[in-house]
Amino acid sequence: MAKKTKQGRKGGQQSGGTPATVALAASGVPFTVHAYEHDPAAASYGEEAAEALGVGPDQVFKTLLADVDGTLTVAVVPVSGSLDLKALAAAVGGKRAAMADPAAAERSTGYVLGGISPLGQRRRLRTVVDASAQGRPTVCVSAGRRGLEVELAPADLVALTGARIAPIARG
Repeated sequence: MAKKTKQGRKGGQQSGGTPATVALAASGVPFTVHAYEHDPAAASYGEEAAEALGVGPDQVFKTLLADVDGTLTVAVVPVSGSLDLKALAAAVGGKRAAMADPAAAERSTGYVLGGISPLGQRRRLRTVVDASAQGRPTVCVSAGRRGLEVELAPADLVALTGARIAPIARG
């Protein structure tokens, strides 16, 4: 596993950078990029990331997209759990939520499944981060590509995405 800290240049895309890492570099918040060799046969992208990084699955958060009353909404939940769609809908004042169509998720975010980052998306979507993130010094989320994670403080993730914090995970 390669592990490095990127500070980056403001505004410029770095060699190998993703929209997520470029956005982070431009923001000035501290972060660490973790790269690992992605196995296409892996059953779970998130569990693969946790294992590759040598951290618990409760520190690695997956980015899921749901359709809440016709509006795409980003949910960021620990890999160790699953998304509670009712709780997500309630967190944004909605009535019903369902997982978004994968093609719509990719089109809206500009990322491919398994590499969707809550950061640097094509257009800013409303975002909810599970409340369990608050108790951690750092969390890892996708950096915008399979095999690439970014570690940052939960407060920075919330600030950069304009997220709400709510208990939206089960398990």
